[in-house]
Amino acid sequence: MSNTKYDFPSSKDIRKELRRVNRKKDFRSILLNTIGGLVVAAAAAVLIAVLLVPVLRIYGHSMDSVLEEGDVVLCLKEDHFETGDVIAFYYNNKVLVKRVIGKSGDWVDMDEDGNVYVNQHLLSEPYLSQKAFGETNITLPYQVPDTQLFVMGDNRAVSIDSRNTAVGCVSDEMVVGKIFFRVWPLKRFGKIQ
Repeated sequence: MSNTKYDFPSSKDIRKELRRVNRKKDFRSILLNTIGGLVVAAAAAVLIAVLLVPVLRIYGHSMDSVLEEGDVVLCLKEDHFETGDVIAFYYNNKVLVKRVIGKSGDWVDMDEDGNVYVNQHLLSEPYLSQKAFGETNITLPYQVPDTQLFVMGDNRAVSIDSRNTAVGCVSDEMVVGKIFFRVWPLKRFGKIQ
């Protein structure tokens, strides 16, 4: 016979160890649930950003005064636009941002001072800081083709837009959506007019 003495833990020690093991399991469970929740939230945010509300960064100066280079904006996917709406659209593997001036069937005209007329009515454009005739190589007055939009940048002196055959009118399938909110920079955070 062996005289080996075994030191068995007390019931208090067993309860203490059991609590430690359970806390470790609880921590793992909480950690996995938190990570799972974050992954689901991130996936939902990506789906919303891609399918419903794309986030865009502004490059260039064609919309200066309303949108400036470096602004980050939200764009709402929709297919009904009004004159004055700011939209984003695809053009030559880029996304351009311009303002809707005329819709299908409208007649768009401009005078040398940069005043814009839609269906022979002077367009009120309070968003402009300066009017200009700009880079225009189309024959005016111009009738907007079916299922297309006539767009112009707010910085008319430098914007290349529907007044120029290089861009032309925007077809419905090219439109990303309506820009409605600026999220960056924070000092200009707010709705886009």
